[in-house]
Amino acid sequence: MRISGHHTVLSALKLIWDADRKSFILEIVYNIAGALLPLANLYVLKSLIDLITVKDVTSVYYVLAFAAIFFAGRVVNSLQGVCNDILVQKIIDFVSARIHTKSVELDLAFYDNPEFFDTLHRAQQEASLRPVQILESTMSVMSAVISLIGVLAIIFTSSPLIVVVMAVAVLPSFFVRLAKSRKMYAFRKEQTPLERRSRYYSRVLTDEYFAAEVRAYSLGDKFRNLYVSTRQAIVRFVMTISRKMAFLDILCGVLETVALVSVTMILVKGVTDGTSTIGSFVMLFEAFRKGMTYLQNTVRGLGVLYNNKLFVSNLFDFLALEPSITSPEHPLPFPETVESVEFSHLDFTYPGAGKAVFTDYSLSARRGVITRIEGENGFGKTTLVKLLLRLYDPLGGAVLINGTDIRNFDIKDLRRGVSAVFQEFVRYYLTFEENVALGDVDAPIDEEKFERSVRLAALKDVMDRLPSGGKTPLGRAFDGGTELSMGQRQRLAIARELYSDSPVMVFDEPLAWMDVKSRSEFMQTLESLSKDRIVILISHL
Repeated sequence: MRISGHHTVLSALKLIWDADRKSFILEIVYNIAGALLPLANLYVLKSLIDLITVKDVTSVYYVLAFAAIFFAGRVVNSLQGVCNDILVQKIIDFVSARIHTKSVELDLAFYDNPEFFDTLHRAQQEASLRPVQILESTMSVMSAVISLIGVLAIIFTSSPLIVVVMAVAVLPSFFVRLAKSRKMYAFRKEQTPLERRSRYYSRVLTDEYFAAEVRAYSLGDKFRNLYVSTRQAIVRFVMTISRKMAFLDILCGVLETVALVSVTMILVKGVTDGTSTIGSFVMLFEAFRKGMTYLQNTVRGLGVLYNNKLFVSNLFDFLALEPSITSPEHPLPFPETVESVEFSHLDFTYPGAGKAVFTDYSLSARRGVITRIEGENGFGKTTLVKLLLRLYDPLGGAVLINGTDIRNFDIKDLRRGVSAVFQEFVRYYLTFEENVALGDVDAPIDEEKFERSVRLAALKDVMDRLPSGGKTPLGRAFDGGTELSMGQRQRLAIARELYSDSPVMVFDEPLAWMDVKSRSEFMQTLESLSKDRIVILISHL
């Protein structure tokens, strides 16, 4: 698996721009306005104090100006808050959509690679957080820099020395934050397997898939201890880095305190010498205080920006992955009638596995008969289904439909023409009807085909007993849901395949959860289906 590892802040900002251009532009406008208002406030404050000192009645206009600037700031903050809330949600949705699309697009082989799981984990971890933080830190830096430039211009005209003191006081803090960002990024990347392991232990303790067995074997304490010990290892690393950086940050705080005292003494001396007015003192002192805040915000924002730039590369690394199983540039049309399916001289080994599943293996299936594939566990029966659906490609040989290598068909057309019920069948948290209709997800629900599929899967009585019939939500994860037995879930998966009406149908261990009566009815259904399509029935010895 190849990963680029090089992405810039501009890449993340472009992503935000693509998520919602209008809100992004408004965010910039509000930040600029918010940065300029404090500068106007400083000038009005100086003039107001000087006029009050000489008892000038025109000072009332500056009071009104001061109030107007205050109100304008509140309005800008409110509008910016609304804009930011909207933009954050748009970014989260946009990035999540990109991750979901990429995840579905990638080959099944990626899931055989632990490095892929690390990359996916880091991408999911950063998906809703990092782009938003990049936006916020970029806007913060932009706002702070604009205000800082104005403040430094005010201070520099009176005392260039103060500008030098401010720079010397704040720069060490910048390098400390930069070092912390690098260490935390290296730590997070190195500890991704531990993070994934802790999430797995948490899932075992909370997911319904594990619930019965965890209770039946009293596994709760075991997995709680595994989770706690894994998290403790992670926390120890974080605390070590954080404590070192906190000590350096305190030293930077000492330097900034010395700078505050020095500048205050310089300004006081100007007033006592008569070279500066009270208004100028207040303006310069406030300018220095605000300037230090803007400098610190700039340093903090750049540190956060750098930190997020490192972390957001995880997202782009994932989005840069490309599938190896793709449709041909000029695909052949998938046949409406399939006469034969052939597995011809197949060689196949799962990625990272040492032992081959198939070596020069051949098998053929014809329309009009049920083709049975039987074998012991580990024989490779389910692997044949995955190769037929191009979830993997063989290393040697080919899978042929009507004599044509399936790699010549468009992948979506192929998977529409070949349907399968896997051993690990799925019941989705949708309605009964929606679960079945997923067999032809791109078309509106066909009631006649739905009724036929339910009847052939021997589920009509089950559906009729549900509280709302076919409209009943399945599973208890959401309100109003009803649970099915494992046998009923399997027949639901079979109904989904029947609904697809594909010319090639594969049933992988379909009898495992059926009672005797259901098995007899199902075999009659297969006999009927095999008359005008390819039917492959997989079972173990």
